[in-house]
Amino acid sequence: MKSATLPALRVSPQLRASAEQALRPDETLSQLMQASLEQFIAQRAAEDAFIARGLRSAQTARETQVYFSAESVLDELKGKLAQAKSSQA
Repeated sequence: MKSATLPALRVSPQLRASAEQALRPDETLSQLMQASLEQFIAQRAAEDAFIARGLRSAQTARETQVYFSAESVLDELKGKLAQAKSSQA
């Protein structure tokens, strides 16, 4: 597949200087921008999936009239956290 380019981006001199200071050794500004964009896209997709799961869950709860208290959910999460911590020890 051929590569494509993104539109040029005009930024303030301060933002460019900050970006250049954030570069790792042997990293280019283009690499930093590409990595940042890829990370942002992945984060946006995760947020969209999270919202979709929440909306589906809310719809299911309305349809089934089965709801869970915040306390019971937190108790279950605390149990899972404790189990994960004990399996790492």
